Amino acid sequence: MRYTNLDEALLSASKSLLLIVDMQEKLLPAIHDTEALRGRVTRLAQAARLLSVPVWATEHWPQKIGPTHPDLAAQVDRIVAKTHFNACREPEFLAAWPAERPRVLLTGTEAHICVLQTGLGLAQVGYEPVLVTDGVGSRRPDDWDAARQRWQRYGLETITAEMAIYEWLETPAHLAFREVLKLVR
Repeated sequence: MRYTNLDEALLSASKSLLLIVDMQEKLLPAIHDTEALRGRVTRLAQAARLLSVPVWATEHWPQKIGPTHPDLAAQVDRIVAKTHFNACREPEFLAAWPAERPRVLLTGTEAHICVLQTGLGLAQVGYEPVLVTDGVGSRRPDDWDAARQRWQRYGLETITAEMAIYEWLETPAHLAFREVLKLVR
């Protein structure tokens, strides 16, 4: 996506939504570097809440894979159960989507399956998916690398969690700056 000015390129807390894809208790132990990943996504979700960015999560077949990890679930505003890898194929997923939030930051697992397919699905229906590169994981690093390459092939945007947080803040004069700063240090 090409932006005509800097204001459009930078994230805005008022136009963003954080989506945590399938970070479920039974799946996470199989994910490469899972503890670090869970910590980064938890801190990003905490920052999102402090900055009034809605946090949604998906759960793939929760009756088989279990719920969202409790550390993350505590930060989530809405959880949508799904059976499709692409969450956009679930009727209730987009039905309640806040239209004023076109920028969707994607985190979660697995990068090359549900995160990638959901990101492509969001782009197809007119949203602006943004892959949080340090907030996604797969069982194997090669799969994660392939997902990133495919993401870039389709011209979709990538960002890190810290980049997102500082763009949402906009200024150290933000009322939540000190609280958010504790999360990134």
